[in-house]
Formats: sequence, structure tokens, C-alpha cells
Amino acid sequence: MNYMQRLIMNVLTFISLSVLLPQMVHVQSLWTALLASIILSVLNAFLRPILLFLTFPLTFLTLGLFSFVVNAAILQITSSVVGATKFGFSSFGAALLVAVIMSLINMIVTEHRLQKLE
Repeated sequence: MNYMQRLIMNVLTFISLSVLLPQMVHVQSLWTALLASIILSVLNAFLRPILLFLTFPLTFLTLGLFSFVVNAAILQITSSVVGATKFGFSSFGAALLVAVIMSLINMIVTEHRLQKLE
């Protein structure tokens, strides 16, 4: 999946989750979702590898489940950069839930694309 497709997928995910889970996820507008998606992609490119390296022992002990916590932390940082009044989560648990949902969506889309290539 190329960068633009992933960006659009994240924007649609943020908008959808803000509609489905209005008590947990707040997105002010489509432009805010786009900005959050861009910032998330930059943080995933630069900060996430560092955090995954530093938390490797915990990730190893939990059989990879701690990576969801790292993803939730990246989402919280994204919320701080964008501004909590424009894009945010009600708690860290909400960010953790969004991280799990985004991972599932990414897995489904990637699997569907792989099946199309065969």
C-alpha cells in the first residue's frame, strides 16, 4: 500500500471511529483528521522505531502485545501535537482501543490486497 492510500485509510478510520465511538474519540473535522494522519505517519517513521527498540524486552515478554501500547502512545503524542481540542482521546485506554482497531483494519486491508495480487 502506498503512502497516499495509507493516509486516506487513516483519515477514514479516524472519522469513522469518531462517529462510532463519540465518547472516546474526538475529531473536529476532515482536515483535522488529515493533519492527524500526516503527523501520525511522521511519528511512525521516526519515533516508533526508537520506541520499539527501547521497549523490545517488554514486547518480547508479552509476545508482541506491548507494541499496541507503543502504538497508543504514538496516537497520544499525535493528539498532543494536533491539539487535544481538535483531535483527541478520552483516555489512554481509548487510544489503546483505537490502536488495536487501526491495526486490525491495516491487517484486513493488507490481506485483501495480497489476495488480489495472487
